[in-house]
This record gives sequence, structure tokens and C-alpha cells, in this order.
Amino acid sequence: MDSAERLSRLAVLALLCVTAVGCGDSMNDMPALGASAEPNARGGLFSRAQPWTADVSGAAKSDRSDAIIRSLNDLGGWGGGNRFQTDFSIPVFFADSSTPRLQVVGAEQYCFGGPDCDEVPAQMPVPAGANFEGSSDLTCDISGSIETQGDCHLLVVEQEEGKLYEVYQGTATDDIITAVGFFVWDLDKSYPDTLRGEQCTSADAAGFPIAALTPTADEVASGTINHALRFILPNDRIKEAVYVAPATHAGGPESTDVNAPPYGVRFRLKPDFDESGYTDPQKVVLTALKTHGMLLSDGGEIPLTFADDRTSSAKWADLGIDSNSFSDITVDQFEVVELGPEIELTYECVRSDE
Repeated sequence: MDSAERLSRLAVLALLCVTAVGCGDSMNDMPALGASAEPNARGGLFSRAQPWTADVSGAAKSDRSDAIIRSLNDLGGWGGGNRFQTDFSIPVFFADSSTPRLQVVGAEQYCFGGPDCDEVPAQMPVPAGANFEGSSDLTCDISGSIETQGDCHLLVVEQEEGKLYEVYQGTATDDIITAVGFFVWDLDKSYPDTLRGEQCTSADAAGFPIAALTPTADEVASGTINHALRFILPNDRIKEAVYVAPATHAGGPESTDVNAPPYGVRFRLKPDFDESGYTDPQKVVLTALKTHGMLLSDGGEIPLTFADDRTSSAKWADLGIDSNSFSDITVDQFEVVELGPEIELTYECVRSDE
């Protein structure tokens, strides 16, 4: 991306900032816009086409689709009581060259010594007022003893340098972030199906950039989501010891059912799904699920992940979207597309993006 395009992006963001409620006096205090300046043309945060921005609306249904959908239903369906609910706990922050930077250091078992993570010590931009997932500030309990904490993600997009910084299980003390995982994505790179590398994890267990698959309220308000969505299932409903592209890794899948959905599987909402009972903003989400689908990214109970709207201009409540807006959508209203061969999980990361 050239300097003119970057300046244009920042100019659009500045214009949005002028009209935003509660926007600060500097670019450091800009709302987390989630889809950047040109979401319709660019397909989300990244400037180039990516595996998660593929239009799969016309892709053939996998010949394993019926078996996988049936298996997931038999295993209990979605997590959270088999309801297609939405979690809003992860914020996406935006920064620029004037944003203060904090030092990131590694925890004792930092990526278990493997190459999955980017090297530390390192510097990352952290806007004023930023917080870790589940926390109100930059302290977070990675032990999981606090109900809303454990993964402690911090996601920051640096617009000018074209980088996405994602921290997994981080907390800050005296302006130093200690992280179990630190990952930097190039927003101007076209990643292959192997993403950062085969068998390599990221801040998300499947190896994906979390922010790129997480819709924000501003993105939905713009009228288009140009990327697949992130979805989550309980580990006992995910096929053990394998994953499929575009995932490059798996967390702790436990199911021995040969037809259980593997990490990286892409579900697409069926084209004939009836949208008549949904509002226009809700239809934006449904259109994305029909066009780009959703990718199995992690283990957990709440299927969908949308960004916290605390720092965004648009608000989920104003858009008529809450945790139960899509909860009546059942597993069998999806089908599996683009299912490649299963890859045996070895945890032996081989980086391909360096």
C-alpha cells in the first residue's frame, strides 16, 4: 500500500472521528472501526484477498457436509445450550504512528519455545483507554479464575504501518505487557492457505487473525461484512488431532467421531435461509454468512464473536443486535463448503511468512 492510500485511509477515519460520539481530540482516541476505511472495496482489515475473504456463495457443497452437520447435531450442536449466541467481549483498537507503544515480553512458556510467536521483547502500539478482553483495563488474569478472563486478548490495528498486533493471555504491569503469545500480521500481504505457516498457531487456536474475522458495530452499520466470521464450538464437538485449511493449527479438540467438524471447517448459511424476520442490520450478518461463511477458529461455548462496541461509533443496541439475535439458527441450516484434506496435528510449526 502506498503512502497516498494510507493518508486517504487516515483522512476517512478522521472524518468518521469528527462525527463520532465521545471521540477524543487525537487519533490515539479514535473509535475501533473494525473494517478500516474502505470495507466494501478491501474486504475488511487487509488490503489484499485472503483465505477468509473468499466469496463461497457459489462454491459446491462438500460431499461430507451432511455427515458433518449430522455429527455436530448428534454431539449436541452449538455450545451454550445449543443456541447460536453471540459474544461481544473482544474489542478491536485502532492506532497510528503517534500512538504510544508498550514493550511486550514473554511469559515463562512463551509459545513453548517454538517459532509460532513473533520474537520478544518487542514494541506494540496501545491506544489510551485500551483494555484486554474481559477486563476494564490492561490488567488481566490469565489463570481463568475470574469468570470473564483467561484468554486476555489484546487486538490493535496500526493503520499507517499496516500491521495487526494480537496478544494472547497478556497483562500489563508498569507499562510492560507480559504475553503468552504475541503475533504480528502484515495487512498488505496476501496470505496463502498456510497463513503464517503450517502447524503454526496464532492468538486464535486455528492460526487465524482474530480481528480480521470479528465484525464490529461500525462494520455492520456500513452495510457490508466482506469476510468470513469466526465461530467456536466446545472441544468435545471438534474432531481430535486434525485440522483443515485455511486453519494451520488446532487447540484441544477431543471428539473421536470421524465426522465431527475439524478446526478450519467453513460453514455457509444455506442460500434459501429465510431472512424475512430479521432487521436490515441483522441481514448484513446473514449475508456475510451466506457469502463468506464462518470458520471454526477455537474451542469454547459461545458460537459467534462480535467486537465490543465500547470504542466504536455505532452501537450494537442501536443496530438491534444482541447476544440472542441469531440464537434460533440451527446447525442444520448450515452446510459445509471448501473442505480440503485433513492435516494431522503435530504442533511442529514451520513459518512461511518470514
